[in-house]
Amino acid sequence: MDRSADWIKQSKRDLEKARLDIEHSYHEWACFTAQQAGEKAVKAVYQALNMSVRGHSIVKMLEGLKERMDVAEGILHAGRVLDRYYIESRYPNGFPSGSPHEYFDGKIAEEALDAAGEIYRFCENTVGGL
Repeated sequence: MDRSADWIKQSKRDLEKARLDIEHSYHEWACFTAQQAGEKAVKAVYQALNMSVRGHSIVKMLEGLKERMDVAEGILHAGRVLDRYYIESRYPNGFPSGSPHEYFDGKIAEEALDAAGEIYRFCENTVGGL
């Protein structure tokens, strides 16, 4: 069953939540939520292509799509940006000391949101074109 539309809808909602996190200075959570938006968008493409995928690395998932479609270097770079935030944004042991919120600021969160937006748009257009 193709549930790509469900994955895209949730990705869009995650993007909206990341914006709210930035507004309220939860920058570490904005980064994680942006990563989740990107991951879900890419998984929507896999659903639409009737392919399965496991894991959380956006760039690895995007590389897996390259046999079926053109994935621009800019999209891959956005995946690399977001992959940095899957663990480090949530767990203190991702850094030598302190808690994650001490390592994230608005500029980093905006970078994550921009990367997630690029991936979302690419995936939404891809799913819509299949």
